[in-house]
Amino acid sequence: MLVFGQPLISDEEIQEVTDSMRRAWLGTGPKVHAFEKEFARYKGTPHAAAVNSCTAALHLACLALDLKLGDEVITSAMTFCATVNAIIHSGATPVLADIDPVTRNIDPEEIAARITPRTRAILVIHFAGVPCDMDRIMPLARERELSVIEDCAHAIETEYHGRKTGTFGEFGCFSFYATKNITTGEGGMVVSAHEDWINRIKVMALHGMSQDAWKRFSDDGYKHYFVMDRGFKYNMMDLQAAIGLHQLRKIEEFWLRRQEIWRRYLSAFGDLPLGLPPAGDDGNRHAYHLFTVTLDERRTGISRDRFLEEMTRRKIGVGVHYLAIPEHPFYQRNYGWEPNDYPHARDYGRSTVSLPLSPKLTDDDINDVIMAVREIVSAGK
Repeated sequence: MLVFGQPLISDEEIQEVTDSMRRAWLGTGPKVHAFEKEFARYKGTPHAAAVNSCTAALHLACLALDLKLGDEVITSAMTFCATVNAIIHSGATPVLADIDPVTRNIDPEEIAARITPRTRAILVIHFAGVPCDMDRIMPLARERELSVIEDCAHAIETEYHGRKTGTFGEFGCFSFYATKNITTGEGGMVVSAHEDWINRIKVMALHGMSQDAWKRFSDDGYKHYFVMDRGFKYNMMDLQAAIGLHQLRKIEEFWLRRQEIWRRYLSAFGDLPLGLPPAGDDGNRHAYHLFTVTLDERRTGISRDRFLEEMTRRKIGVGVHYLAIPEHPFYQRNYGWEPNDYPHARDYGRSTVSLPLSPKLTDDDINDVIMAVREIVSAGK
């Protein structure tokens, strides 16, 4: 089986993890601190806080804004449930906006239409590695005095007009899950230009204990700590950071390989009746995180779910990114959201398939994916 999103792990990562195990420092420690510094340097931002997932990063970013019951946060109808759940767990109310049908990112006009006196923030998602239209979103946010959180789970390398994603708003939140462009297995990061907010996030990520509480078991001897804030168990471990340090150093190499695969897919599928993703040649830097195709059964002769089954039968792992948020029963019951109120997100979510895209793919693997897609679609026609 060709596993979807399988990470490329080399000897450097394995040796670094082994070093942590030999030192017997497995939890939050010096390697987490080093990873924070290197990631902040890569993003060109002064401050970063490593956590155990992008979900935790989003939750802590919302909490750092001191959102209150009744406050509203506008976000995209096309995202993973973690984005919306982070808003809910902060005590605020999520408000959905539809997407641009070309970029699949949140539509700035939809944002503007949903701002109310209760709106406190906008949470944007740079979907699949394509940057949002920040030239329209940021002036809108500043005019209405709204904070901006960037969900960059798909967009570590993404740049918009030469500026790195995650550095436009108050916070940028990143994922190092196993399928992401670089991985720590599980893990996340928050970046910000605001030192006070990052310091608070670091405190909240480790039970609310005073900063550097992780040093209490170090060679320097026991250090007293105090609980300074409401806290969670959201800290990253040195075992994870050990992987991340070397993954980050290979990020450009990985990006170039994914770009090569992306271009091969575009060339191979250009004559098929498939919807293809944005080409990524608009002057911005695409992260090439997901290669998504859409299937309209009237054109292809095969439904999206049948296509998924056929790919799996050929032992090629695929994904769906994502069913639109209003499709899920929990949100329908609790927020009254209906798919038809967000038609672009609805249609995309019902027709999309993500194909394997990883630097671990060999040329033979890529050929297998291309052959399978062409066979299935040709049979449908």
